[in-house]
Amino acid sequence: MINPIEQLNKAFDNRIRLGIMSALMVNSEINFNELKELMQLTDGNLASHLKTLEDHQYIQVKKGFIGRKTNTRYSITKSGEKQFKQHLAALEKMIRSMQ
Repeated sequence: MINPIEQLNKAFDNRIRLGIMSALMVNSEINFNELKELMQLTDGNLASHLKTLEDHQYIQVKKGFIGRKTNTRYSITKSGEKQFKQHLAALEKMIRSMQ
């Protein structure tokens, strides 16, 4: 039997990435500023965590403009959704095994 802790995804270990993925699970898209406000992070801190998730291909980035201002939007990929759900299931299994 596999230990539930071994099924956790290291990409989601960080509370910020966990929060980003949670926000994207309930919103089809969210822009950088909305995410920054929701997570109460600095630009650089948020950008580094988004880059990690993008490198794993768990999120998709869409860059555009609203007027002359840049607008970067994020959405979860199918792979990201699958991996995140597996991570949550492993957490639940781990919690149940502790009872």
